[in-house]
Amino acid sequence: MRHTDHMGAAAGKPDRILIIILAIIAVLVVAALAVVFSRGQPPLLDEATPQGVVQRYAAAVIDGDESAATAYLSQAARTQCVDFERPASDKLRITLISTTERSSSADVRVLIVVSNGGGPFGNSEYETEDVFDLVKTDGKWLVDSAPWQLRVCPNRTVRP
Repeated sequence: MRHTDHMGAAAGKPDRILIIILAIIAVLVVAALAVVFSRGQPPLLDEATPQGVVQRYAAAVIDGDESAATAYLSQAARTQCVDFERPASDKLRITLISTTERSSSADVRVLIVVSNGGGPFGNSEYETEDVFDLVKTDGKWLVDSAPWQLRVCPNRTVRP
């Protein structure tokens, strides 16, 4: 009888170890999901800085809010714009690389990643570095030139 009890106890021990391992895995998965979903939007940079203006301008373009984006454009950028088709905004990611600020102008270098949807080997995307040129007008930074993927043309003519 004692032999059977020993076997029963031994058989129960691997089950407890398996349950503990599964519980640890579940906790790790929940923690990983919490980290991913808690990231949210990056904090807004100061709007008084060139990079803060670029961040707000790019967010407005990506959100499809051209009137909000236009508020960050210089007069020259509003009137001297060549309109062409941009990539879909849900396929763009923008990352700040660096900012060079001078007394009345600034350059904000960004990394632009464009996703082209799924291909035979997964998601196809390309990345490129580009520059926003900003000018200081009446103490406020305005976008004077933007990368083509993020350009808005408020004075475009409607084509038939």
